[in-house]
Amino acid sequence: MKKSFHGFARFLSAVCLLFSAFAASHAASKNYLLYVGTYTNTESKGIYAYRYDAKSGKVSPLGLAAETASPSFLAVAAGHKFLYAVNETHDYKGQSSGAVTAFSIDKKTGKLSELNEVASRGADPCYIALDKSGKYVLVANYNGGNVAAFPLTADGQIGEASSVVQDEGAVGPNKERQEKAHAHWIETSARNRFAYVSDLGLDRVLIYKFDAATGKLTRGESAGSPDVKDFFSATLAPGSGPRHVAFSSDGNFLFALGELDSTVTVFANDAKETYRSIQKISALPTGFSGKNDAAEIVIHPGGKFLYTSNRGDDSIAAFAIDRASGKLIFIERVPSGGKTPRNFAIDPRGTRLWVANQDSGNVVEFRIDEATGRLTAVGEVAKASSPVCLVFVEE
Repeated sequence: MKKSFHGFARFLSAVCLLFSAFAASHAASKNYLLYVGTYTNTESKGIYAYRYDAKSGKVSPLGLAAETASPSFLAVAAGHKFLYAVNETHDYKGQSSGAVTAFSIDKKTGKLSELNEVASRGADPCYIALDKSGKYVLVANYNGGNVAAFPLTADGQIGEASSVVQDEGAVGPNKERQEKAHAHWIETSARNRFAYVSDLGLDRVLIYKFDAATGKLTRGESAGSPDVKDFFSATLAPGSGPRHVAFSSDGNFLFALGELDSTVTVFANDAKETYRSIQKISALPTGFSGKNDAAEIVIHPGGKFLYTSNRGDDSIAAFAIDRASGKLIFIERVPSGGKTPRNFAIDPRGTRLWVANQDSGNVVEFRIDEATGRLTAVGEVAKASSPVCLVFVEE
């Protein structure tokens, strides 16, 4: 009986290994569309598409996918049928607002067909995300200093805003950049009960209640505890200027990227969305004295590594995440392969990191060592005028 059991176990193990090998091979053989959002100018006209062969690593340009004004941030719906873009402008049809545009995706050609467009309800929208149900898009309006939620129809169109909330609070000390609220990022929590908003002007990651049934955003109430300043926010050091945020997969830690001081502040989630700062670490070289604006923060799908981009130092910084404490350990800093690295994305297999270098107009690929988190430059894979956002779509 024992021999029979062990024989079956070995057989099952072999089957699992074969299945894993097949799954890895299947994933590696897939093709993807890479969409690049840009700031439009005399050369750039909107969103550009490229085909990425994951098996060979070849990237083929498909040209202009959609002509649209300054699509500076993109989001893809589950099922990869629809793509959404903010149009980072401040005058939409006579309103002090930008726009949000919905597209359908033609996976054969990479072309995007516009479905509709609505006002973002605030000037210069700079970030867009879908809630966890996929029924709403949420937008951060940078110069509007507010955030908005929009319902989506079954055919992918965007409805009029279900909620608009103005960020409020004391501004930071940087008189040039923190003269008022500047909403820079918004995402919903894992259970879709809250919306987190990174506000550069207020040095806070605000936490709004989110009703997934109605699309309403509301401010929370104070915890009333003398040792917690605000129950529904994570507060950074003055002058940090939080830009984007990343969460550990277990939800125990929040990592806020400070654009103005080029740091990552780590917060521990003690309970009920109360956050306690446990670490602040620089993404810049020791002794760096030039101008730098941090731009993007991304956690590797495996959860062990975190990466940030530096505009000025023109580099990508890599950190290891201590899974128990949440604290970061610096690994390395590598040149971005261009000028002004803004957004970057990790490919769906978790093996490559792609960087959009805005001012040099190129996209550069790096190989990720999945054991150490270190990056090795593969080289330039695409040219694009003023690239600012990258998203992958499975064909």
